[in-house]
Amino acid sequence: MAVSANKLELLQIADAVAREKSIDRGIVIAAMEDAIAKAARARYGSETDVHAEIDAKKGELRLSRHMLVVDQVENAANQISLKDAQRANPGAQVGDTIADTLPPLEYGRIAAQSAKQVIVQKVREAERDRQYMEFKDRIGDVVNGVVKRVEYGSVIVDLGRGEAIVRRDEMLPRESFRNGDRVRAYIFDVRRETRGPQIFLSRTHPQFMAKLFQQEVPEIYDGIVEIKAVARDPGSRAKIGVVSRDSSVDPVGACVGMRGSRVQAVVNELQGEKIDIIPWSPDIATFVVNALAPAEVSKVVIDEDRERIEVVVPDTNNQLSLAIGRRGQNVRLASQLTGWDIDILTETEESERRQADFENSTRVFMEALNVDEVVGQLLASEGFTSVEELALVDIRELASIEGFDEETATELQARASEYLDRVETEMEARRLELGVEDALKDVPGVTSKILVKLGEGDVKTVEDLAGCATDDLVGWTERKEGAEPVKFAGILDGVEGVTRDEAEDMIMQARVKAGWITEEELAKNGKGEDAGAEIEAEAE
Repeated sequence: MAVSANKLELLQIADAVAREKSIDRGIVIAAMEDAIAKAARARYGSETDVHAEIDAKKGELRLSRHMLVVDQVENAANQISLKDAQRANPGAQVGDTIADTLPPLEYGRIAAQSAKQVIVQKVREAERDRQYMEFKDRIGDVVNGVVKRVEYGSVIVDLGRGEAIVRRDEMLPRESFRNGDRVRAYIFDVRRETRGPQIFLSRTHPQFMAKLFQQEVPEIYDGIVEIKAVARDPGSRAKIGVVSRDSSVDPVGACVGMRGSRVQAVVNELQGEKIDIIPWSPDIATFVVNALAPAEVSKVVIDEDRERIEVVVPDTNNQLSLAIGRRGQNVRLASQLTGWDIDILTETEESERRQADFENSTRVFMEALNVDEVVGQLLASEGFTSVEELALVDIRELASIEGFDEETATELQARASEYLDRVETEMEARRLELGVEDALKDVPGVTSKILVKLGEGDVKTVEDLAGCATDDLVGWTERKEGAEPVKFAGILDGVEGVTRDEAEDMIMQARVKAGWITEEELAKNGKGEDAGAEIEAEAE
């Protein structure tokens, strides 16, 4: 290949490659300049600083050698003395660069092959950058592509301007594709990796179904109907919560369509996955009742601190089985949809449990206060569940209970206080036995019972507590698709009334007390384990 060949040939090549790869023409020309310069260095020496310039309009190629002006030459390949430099340019100074024009070269086979590799590599890098920049902002979009090949169960999809992958676990069960099949999927991640941008597609992602509804239902696309929550058991069943911003538009009817045409189009795309369309409600009790359809609900009891809801269903018509669903599918999806843990009981089970709670409370009062069964039952029937409640309640409220007077109420509160003092003494002795340091008592929110639990969990210093995560204290639940949630106990398991927020507060206050962070940093960064981890890293 001769450099002095047709001047327009280089420009034609650059134009063709730029069009084919959908990259900027200037990037291709820059890659060709680097390739020609590399080939020229093979002729003039690897230490020679050779530069190639291609005129983007005329296609003319100019080769030059850059020399650094120095007082004393140490490397003649890329340095020139000040005296010699001033012969060519009288104004040259030490530190300047002198460009020396080189004659055109005839490239041999090896040099041409080397130049080709440089061009291919540069173009490939530019193509990867273009793909990444194009798709990184498309996360959350649904795309159509053609199956290019299948590798180890994963499907490589040609999107026209890039390749994407649908991993085996992101495909619907029993779903298979062959080369040439058309695929519609959801872009859930785009990463820049050494082998190029990796575009990950999913057909099991909950938002894939939401996007399909957006394409099929004009009211959702226009914002009249909003999808508030989605839960899926891919390939089997799904629930979607919708709400209308226009009182004249029925959100469920809009999603179902005439004779079910809209929802059926989504069902067909998802290989027959059954979809329950549920009216969303800001009232969590109403939303949970709707989410458990077709089961009937008699009563709900909400525990806002633990984000847990207890649902009572009738004993008749097999309502418990309907609410739970096959292999727990219905209640699991309802829990995912609402974000709350759901316990389901029949009316009989609830009645039995309430009776057991009543008897337990009665026994606690009898033993702690040294009273007879009638007094214990009176206290339990008034809603008292612990001796602590009894000790803190207003004396007038206690005296207003039928059969009690002020003297009786005062005596009961005195006995309650004595009992709590005795328990406190026992807890303190147990804390000292476990070796829990005194400083932990000063952490806000930490009680004597919590101190004992922390000691039993081998958390004995302020630093130990500061190094804990919220899950370590209150436990956590792992949810896997197609399986029952697995609950893991925390150190404070069994201590009633400790919420995640309270456990988190204890940890953050312990970090302040340990000197890992300051009160100002805590106030600035806010709460949360992520903020705590960030503050801890800064402190280290």
